[in-house]
Amino acid sequence: MAKNKYFEIYQEIKADITTGTYPTGSKLPSEHTLCDHYQVSRNTVRRALDSLAQEGFVTSVHGKGVFVMDKPPVSLLVGGLHSFSEASEQAHAVIQTTVPFFESLLVDSTLSQKTGFAVGTTLVHLIRIRVLDGIPAILDENYFDATLIPGMNTEIAQKSIYNYIEHTLKLKIHGAQKTIAIEPATQIDEHYLHVDTHQLMAIIKTHVYLDNGQQFEYTESRHLPERFVFQTFARR
Repeated sequence: MAKNKYFEIYQEIKADITTGTYPTGSKLPSEHTLCDHYQVSRNTVRRALDSLAQEGFVTSVHGKGVFVMDKPPVSLLVGGLHSFSEASEQAHAVIQTTVPFFESLLVDSTLSQKTGFAVGTTLVHLIRIRVLDGIPAILDENYFDATLIPGMNTEIAQKSIYNYIEHTLKLKIHGAQKTIAIEPATQIDEHYLHVDTHQLMAIIKTHVYLDNGQQFEYTESRHLPERFVFQTFARR
């Protein structure tokens, strides 16, 4: 059984929710039915349902079942770990990605403190601009461990790096630590997003890890506050 089978189930059910196959308020098939349908264990089904619940797509009612919630979220979720292409497909938005900067570099002490990578590590450093409806709105500054993630190029970066990691390199992405901050715009923001340096930016700083615990990515995702909304879903 593939390690990410639960994620395939999660994606399929989420697609059924967003397309209306499972409308708002409807009850999902029982865990037993889903286990039979996907030929997986109950733990695998529960993991998929838990992921949907964490993102606000479904809610579990004790003794009654799992129900589709009203107005599933369509913007990036702070607690989630999705590629931008996955988020944009969910949002049904017109989004393009450009890669104006791409280089290889060695980590020095200053960069180590910023990214969490050890001094001397070879990184792929790139900048990706997310263009929403023709307007540059998000700047992603990415650092990837070149040893753990070999073969990176601008074509991969323009499409989906996570798709390349999971399906081409066959690596398992485990999780991420995220920090959200409001900081003044930098000269990079001014150059690529056409903002004044006195403007404030919403920034998500993310350390991402493989399932063996190794960090393979550090990213600063810099957003125009008026152009994007972050969501999380809290359960009592």
